[in-house]
Amino acid sequence: MDSADLNCWKCGGSLAAIELPLRRAELCPHCTADLHVCHMCRHFDRNSRRGCREPVADEVRDRERANFCGWFQIGGSTVSTPSSEAAAAKNELESLFGLDPGSAIGSPTDADSARAAFDALFEDKSKDP
Repeated sequence: MDSADLNCWKCGGSLAAIELPLRRAELCPHCTADLHVCHMCRHFDRNSRRGCREPVADEVRDRERANFCGWFQIGGSTVSTPSSEAAAAKNELESLFGLDPGSAIGSPTDADSARAAFDALFEDKSKDP
């Protein structure tokens, strides 16, 4: 694998300037994240019980810090980003409760309008006005 094809597991920045093989202490030039980590390994699998498809590898507790795993092979870098479907659902939910869709923290734009939206959502429509 060529470093021109690699991206940082944390920020997604290009690692084209990095020489391979990765040194254990190698850092991302963009965000200074450790690069000799499980997230950058081809054996990494967040869905497996131990997070690794290599059955004899020792368990690594902190997958975001540089480690000494002897089974490390570059090739698993994928930036953790929510799927567009999940992001759309989150934005819809935020707007339902009067939040700014896509805001980092999701703080209400106006507490009164959020309360009004909540009340409207659960108002009893069977009553006569």
